[in-house]
Amino acid sequence: MKIALTGGTGFVGNHLTAALLAQDHEVFILTRNKEGKTECENLTYIQWLNPEDEPEIKLEGIDVFINLSGESINSGRWTQNRKLRILESRISSTKEVLRIISRLEEKPYTLINASAVGYYGTSVSEVFTEEDQKSGDDFLAETVKEWEAQAKLAVEWEIRTVFSRFGIILDKDNGALPKMALPYKMLAGGTIGSGQQWLSWIHIDDVVQAMIYIINNEQLKGPVNFTAPSPVTMKEFGQTLSKVLNKPHWMPVPESIVKVALGEMSLLITKGQKVLPNKLADKGYTFLYDDLKSALQAIYD
Repeated sequence: MKIALTGGTGFVGNHLTAALLAQDHEVFILTRNKEGKTECENLTYIQWLNPEDEPEIKLEGIDVFINLSGESINSGRWTQNRKLRILESRISSTKEVLRIISRLEEKPYTLINASAVGYYGTSVSEVFTEEDQKSGDDFLAETVKEWEAQAKLAVEWEIRTVFSRFGIILDKDNGALPKMALPYKMLAGGTIGSGQQWLSWIHIDDVVQAMIYIINNEQLKGPVNFTAPSPVTMKEFGQTLSKVLNKPHWMPVPESIVKVALGEMSLLITKGQKVLPNKLADKGYTFLYDDLKSALQAIYD
């Protein structure tokens, strides 16, 4: 297949690109600056997001468009300016994806647009699946709602559109896990906040394989939760991480301290939601890592 990918040089994009190339797909990565990037067989970099660029010229005949572009939500405090950038980066890149598609004579049959479980808002008691259509009312929920609404416009061209709602993606070097593991490595790990908040996680390898599974299974469309089938509480997460790292779990971190340190961004770890991947499970996807201990052991062993 011919697959176009935005955000292809980011955390998820790097892993996904490697897997697609290993399966002999032809990958086109849209990038702001292609200078210094090394192309190889089946891998082409295309400049985009500049007024003079016309990436659609090189994308005629693509089968799948995957949009992973957007400013990171966990690399700094959520000031008003940064919140605006987080939202606008997602909306503007999605609009450009749609503009490119509109110019293609032959439309891709699938658009997979990145999203997040933040859509559901936070709760200690509720269990969320793709059937839940009501969104939360915090910043993340509103951002995801607007992001998905923009991407949904692709349905007008009868393109199968998927919203990949990512949970916390576990990887040794990227994402949230290195920051969460650091206190344990410094012998100061412990439960964050009440410990009762839910953590809906997924191993990076399952993110990649589930994405490929969706590409090959046309029945999957709309919101799809990218979370393992066994979410855990924050307390359980910390205890499991401490055992895998063979480090103590003893120093609690009060929610008030996290709020002072991170501001509004603290809701990423002090709040949470229990999210289940019902669509992937119902359509037969088999998780490589369906329990937290095996996922962490694969990462750290």
